[in-house]
Amino acid sequence: MLSQKLQDAFNEQINKELYSEYLYLSMAAYCYEMDLDGFANFFMVQTQEEHFHAMKMFNFVTDCDGRVILKKIDSPPVEFKSVTELFEKTLEHERFVTKSINELMDIAVKENDHASASFLKWFVDEQVEEESTDKKILSKLKLVEGNGYGLLMIDQELAARVFTPPAATA
Repeated sequence: MLSQKLQDAFNEQINKELYSEYLYLSMAAYCYEMDLDGFANFFMVQTQEEHFHAMKMFNFVTDCDGRVILKKIDSPPVEFKSVTELFEKTLEHERFVTKSINELMDIAVKENDHASASFLKWFVDEQVEEESTDKKILSKLKLVEGNGYGLLMIDQELAARVFTPPAATA
């Protein structure tokens, strides 16, 4: 059973994951408007991943006899200057999520909740991958100065990305 403090923290994180889903959906819409379907695909996959993350936490809380309390999801930004700015904001947002996951892990460790700490380890590892991916794409965008053939090549590369839910672990 989750402590009230840990349950509240999980509920906050679920809200942050759902906001992330909404944010990336907004970014996908911007990319579709720019006819950059590969970038839009990248953000649509991110949208699916964030929904998966939220539901993974949702199910964990309910499996621990906790109560999920959904809160209002803020509106994400809808105006962006460029795809380079999108990835600057994406990296900034993922760093915010990493900090939040780490704080949630700190609560689990402090409360000696081994089940929650074990569960959260997957998210800690996932955030390393999230930030790394965003940094690499941002580096490429800066290298091509966010335009021209380089931009189209990155767009084509991102079009191949697909969402594959992680396999259940034993």
